[in-house]
Amino acid sequence: MTTVTEADVLRDALGLLKDREQVAERLLASSARHSFDPDRELDWDAPFEDGKWFWPPELVSLYDTPLWKRMGEEQRILLSQHEAASLASLGIWFEIILMQLLVRHIYDKAATSAHVRYALTEIEDECRHSRMFARLITHGGTPWYPVSRVHQSLGRVFKTISTTPGSFTATLLGEEVLDWMQRLTFPDERVQPLIRGVTRIHVVEEARHVRYAREELRRQMLTAPRWSQEFTRITSGEFARVFSVAFVNPEVYTNVGLDKREAVAQVRASGHRREVMQTGAQRLTGFLDDIGVLRGVGRRLWKSSGLLA
Repeated sequence: MTTVTEADVLRDALGLLKDREQVAERLLASSARHSFDPDRELDWDAPFEDGKWFWPPELVSLYDTPLWKRMGEEQRILLSQHEAASLASLGIWFEIILMQLLVRHIYDKAATSAHVRYALTEIEDECRHSRMFARLITHGGTPWYPVSRVHQSLGRVFKTISTTPGSFTATLLGEEVLDWMQRLTFPDERVQPLIRGVTRIHVVEEARHVRYAREELRRQMLTAPRWSQEFTRITSGEFARVFSVAFVNPEVYTNVGLDKREAVAQVRASGHRREVMQTGAQRLTGFLDDIGVLRGVGRRLWKSSGLLA
């Protein structure tokens, strides 16, 4: 007698789903081999190097705008430092939401399963990442840049009402755009060594998180009720809109001596910035399209966010 497993039955545009427990076991093994303690791995006592960037200049929001062309090199580097702090602040906000969503996901699942054990491992990773980002902000002497009160409230609502597929879609949104940018950052010798070290650790560990979220989202979009799938399409589109607006806190412009309103207007009009954000989201949006998330109202919301061409 041949036993037909769930993975033999469930398939989508990307083919058969992998066995959930086998995926988790592989991710647990990878975590055991490639996990880092930022407090020990990074040299927090080394001073920043003069003339080095805190974020690749091409990824700074004002790059190639008229305002950028009027700025001196020192002010441009200072803006990259504040934008790095803003992104670290956004990362902390997002990872706190993610940790709560993961806890909700495993609440009623067998604690002895590899799937749950990996979720707990990922929560541990995210705790370290949030502490690492907070230490980076403090070390650089820049302000902490929280998201607006409106976005704080929307985040609170989202993590309360989100379905499981909606949670994993939001997880991928928060992880994959920044991951693309960080993969450009950590090998870039123009960038401060500490920033490169932080992004390298984050890229290595987030690769596992992306794999876990992608595999589970594929499963959820096949097995969740139709109303949940449609709810995921709409909420993920709205979360994309929030994410794109909150990506860089406008106060960074004020804090480096620029006119905030002028800077925000030029970023919104920048073809280069639009291309950067869409390129950063391209791998994710292609995946979401393949598994049926980018449809109907949800697709229109993603387009209005500027992350989808």
